[in-house]
Amino acid sequence: MNKVYGYCRISTKQQNIERQQRNILGAYPTAILVCEAYTGTKIEGRKEFEKLLNKVKAGDTIVFDSVSRMSRNAEEGFKLYEELMEEGINLVFLKEHYIDTDVYKNQLNNSDNMQVADKDLNETVMQGIRAYLVRIIEKQIRIAFEQAEKEVKDLRQRTREGIETARLNGKQIGQIEGAKLITKKSIQSKEQIKKYSKDFDGTLNDIDTMKIIGISRNSYYKYKNQLREE
Repeated sequence: MNKVYGYCRISTKQQNIERQQRNILGAYPTAILVCEAYTGTKIEGRKEFEKLLNKVKAGDTIVFDSVSRMSRNAEEGFKLYEELMEEGINLVFLKEHYIDTDVYKNQLNNSDNMQVADKDLNETVMQGIRAYLVRIIEKQIRIAFEQAEKEVKDLRQRTREGIETARLNGKQIGQIEGAKLITKKSIQSKEQIKKYSKDFDGTLNDIDTMKIIGISRNSYYKYKNQLREE
């Protein structure tokens, strides 16, 4: 029995993946969802997607909320599209249905069913029409992936411009060199070191203090030195 998979991807775990899940299940209620958080434009390294590609079979369908969820690298995305279609895998893009593999196949099948009056010319004409359609459809697919790649480049460019604008306006970008990074964990650890270490208000040696606090040796001595400096 052929299966329908829905692939959802976000860049970071802080983002919400529910919109993609809702869109896919709205169109394909029985879809088996495959979800992951991965930053980057490359397909390699997306473990859940790689597992999906290894188990899909001819006749199965993979549904994406948009082409950008499949790939944001134009050349890589187009190549994978071709490979999957040749293997008999159906691809569906909810926001770009015009490049669904079924659309591609239907257009080619329609061209194959066309007839011309002169039977001697029929095969030559059909081959020409098919080759023309293949070029047109492939161009549409490439443009879709190129647009997804362009969105990433535009976002990165806007980010760089925003950082540069903030810098020119005198705003601090990133942590000041030499400044100590203050976190909730570091504050709590320092308070406990002061409480338990015999070098401060406590009675325990370094090893016992580390054990009771439950922090690593490196963190312990880093915080201890910072306390002395303070």
